[in-house]
Amino acid sequence: MGLLEVIALHAADAQRAEEGGADRVELLGTMDEDGLSPEPAMVAKVRRATSIQIRPMVRLRAGFRTDGGELVRLRGLIASYLDEGADGVVLGFLNGHAGIDLEVCNALVADGDFAWTFHRAVDNCLDFDDAWEDLATLPRLDQVLTAGSARGVEHGLDELLERARSNPGIARVIMAGGGLRPEHVPWLIRAGVRAFHIGSPARPGGSYKAYVDPDLVRTWRELIDEQTAAVRRSR
Repeated sequence: MGLLEVIALHAADAQRAEEGGADRVELLGTMDEDGLSPEPAMVAKVRRATSIQIRPMVRLRAGFRTDGGELVRLRGLIASYLDEGADGVVLGFLNGHAGIDLEVCNALVADGDFAWTFHRAVDNCLDFDDAWEDLATLPRLDQVLTAGSARGVEHGLDELLERARSNPGIARVIMAGGGLRPEHVPWLIRAGVRAFHIGSPARPGGSYKAYVDPDLVRTWRELIDEQTAAVRRSR
């Protein structure tokens, strides 16, 4: 069965995502700047409200860069999230050359045994080949949220398919998301992708002003499961 992750902004979203069959929520404090960190207290509330996995966003400002002063605060946030019941975190930072900031990422995940997701900062890298080589060196990284393009899956689908088909190891860590549509799912599953991420498609009218809708989540759950089963039957 494939993994389905849904963006949640609060405990009610997480409850509804679980009701619809989601495996995990990416917890954000706000959708400003494409998603910023929640307060640790919100992680605790979501943990009490749901049994599925929680990965909070570790990102305090716009863009994908940080500095030494902020690093201490980010490490503190990660520790607080884990203390409050998070199963892992979501983070991603780039250097001044639009490549993966290995120094920062390693510093943030060096301590502990938690799994984590590198988010769509990867879609803003200058060289995707170099980026994926660098990602392979990071400890306990088990998912890379990517659309294959900074403009979304509609523009990056070919990149995702080619990369997944050419390297089964990469296919296993790709979590497709960012403008993902139902018609993309069969192609991605046939290429070996098994993890999917949705935000606005889980909400009525695609609006973040609306709560996550369990029925919308369920349609994605059923689509992913049906397509995964179809691929298995064909082998």
